[in-house]
Amino acid sequence: MASRSTKPSVSFGLDRLTTPIGIALLVTDAEGALRALDWDDYEHRMRELLRLHYGAVDLSDQPAPAAMRTALSGYFEGDLGQLSGIAWRIAGTPFQQKVWTALAQIPAGTTLSYGAMAAKIEMPKAIRAVGHANGSNPISVVLPCHRLIGADGSLVKYGGGLERKRWLLRHEGVEI
Repeated sequence: MASRSTKPSVSFGLDRLTTPIGIALLVTDAEGALRALDWDDYEHRMRELLRLHYGAVDLSDQPAPAAMRTALSGYFEGDLGQLSGIAWRIAGTPFQQKVWTALAQIPAGTTLSYGAMAAKIEMPKAIRAVGHANGSNPISVVLPCHRLIGADGSLVKYGGGLERKRWLLRHEGVEI
């Protein structure tokens, strides 16, 4: 007989923000921390990542904090430093959290290869695992997974699509 989870569902707010590269979905918790940022055309993937990290998730329409919306709008208008002021909270394995926290340390206008990121977190042989964790990042843009590139400088993958990755990197001044 299969056992059913008695774990209660987690409730988050869902807001939308128009950006130059599409409508961003902002998922926030009761304290106003960002839990996920993805794109409306990838909403199914975002919901699946939330389910994997939190179990049952109830999303209800709720405005994100004004300061968060202002910071994100500022970033898209060219004030790249605005992202550092956004409060975020993540769930994931300890390894994923290590990678995601390291992503937040990559300055705008710079990129790292997956191998360099693996070395940065002191796990130089974990290149593929870094790639997998990067692909599972629930907070696009703020935890800048778009700043990881292939060892040869190629764009490789991006959950929001390579055109968005290219736009974000160019917006930050990266020559690609």
